Amino acid sequence: MPHPALHTPLVDLLGCDLPIICAGMGGVARHELAAAVGNAGGFGCLGMVREPVELIRREVEAYRALSERPFAVNLIPAATPPELLAAQVEACLALQVPAMALFWDVQPALVRRLKEAGVLVLHQVGRRSQAEAALRAGVDVLIAQGVEAGGHVWGEVSTLALVPELVALGEVPVVACGGIASGAAMVAALALGAQGVACGSAFLATRESYAHDYHKQRLVEATADETLLTEAFFRNWPMPAPVRVLPNAVTHGEYAELHARRETPVIGKQDGGPIYLFSTDSPLRDAEGRLEDMPIYAGQSCAQLRDIPAAAQRVAQLVEEVEACLVRLQGAPEDETGLIDWLQQLMCAERAGARLMLDSARQTDDPQLLRHLDELHRGEAQSCRLLRASLQRLGAEPSREIGDFHARAMAIDDLHERLRFIARGQRWVARRIVERLPHIRQAWLRKELRAVLRLHRDEDAV
Repeated sequence: MPHPALHTPLVDLLGCDLPIICAGMGGVARHELAAAVGNAGGFGCLGMVREPVELIRREVEAYRALSERPFAVNLIPAATPPELLAAQVEACLALQVPAMALFWDVQPALVRRLKEAGVLVLHQVGRRSQAEAALRAGVDVLIAQGVEAGGHVWGEVSTLALVPELVALGEVPVVACGGIASGAAMVAALALGAQGVACGSAFLATRESYAHDYHKQRLVEATADETLLTEAFFRNWPMPAPVRVLPNAVTHGEYAELHARRETPVIGKQDGGPIYLFSTDSPLRDAEGRLEDMPIYAGQSCAQLRDIPAAAQRVAQLVEEVEACLVRLQGAPEDETGLIDWLQQLMCAERAGARLMLDSARQTDDPQLLRHLDELHRGEAQSCRLLRASLQRLGAEPSREIGDFHARAMAIDDLHERLRFIARGQRWVARRIVERLPHIRQAWLRKELRAVLRLHRDEDAV
């Protein structure tokens, strides 16, 4: 059972098990992702902004083939032609969609119509005045989107500043959105009165996401300060609107002349149609062409992401981190089972690193590179010995697994590029140790982990 703090009134209202919502990212949040989040206990949302009615029908039916859990369909009325919006709403009502997630301008008549049909209405807002308008219209849930969020952003204040302001209105549950991709960030939101979180980047970087692999990889490699707000991507969006993305040729101004003339040449294709320069369409799974010139949406929470797991694993990771964070805050002794699992994860990563050095050495005759790989291998092997001894002292059998990191690294043909990839993985190990070290009660284990940490710092100097 999850921690009692995770059973908020929002959970009962939405009919899910955990107060974790998959943001309705247009194009990206399709049935595979929404169903995976719903089946893991969260709340799935289908991103159907400006999509044809036929696709909405297919996606809803495909979702229901994978999951029996409640879900929402996300629409943005202000960005959708009126005729298409009317058809979308009719289709959702005919399909008996249980909830709708709306964004941008509040349309009271639409909210009333949905409510009269028994549909739960969530509305995403970026400031207090929008929240008040949504409450007057009768929405059931407010999603407080901070300026840290990826994609289209309509507010100018941070999530942690906006949440308590909307909670103080005291009428409906508030969901925090923007900058949240870890359990610690989720605890911060709950501490300010939010009853749940909506995550975009955290779920974009999962296997079931419909985003292109290029988009996912750039997201997990990015830092928070790399993201930026820009209005350079204007096609397909009827009003000026900033989006948070990672930098590329468009944001660097390399197409400034075309932008000034509002010329939008075709740069690729996806979903059976063309993709134009300056379009708000991000690269999806089947995208072809100049992916690097498309908007790579990224929230500032990208700095909290390190991998691209299954969506269910992302949900489980968030829950695990929430519970660990609450234990630290409450000062309770560390759960030994959780500690062993954590050490096994480190062991798995270090074994992968040691194996990678040996396998990489077999692929080069360069004496300097061989010396470098040998130094790194000896450091990884020593880390494995320290972790193996620690696990045995705790009464656990050390894992002999190496996970999928080894295969992902070996798929990189260029050895220097592979070493850079491995270095990122080892920095992840070091960060995990630094974050947890102050909360480990066994003095002997703290000493062993500091030794592992020193080895990694020595590796950085090699």
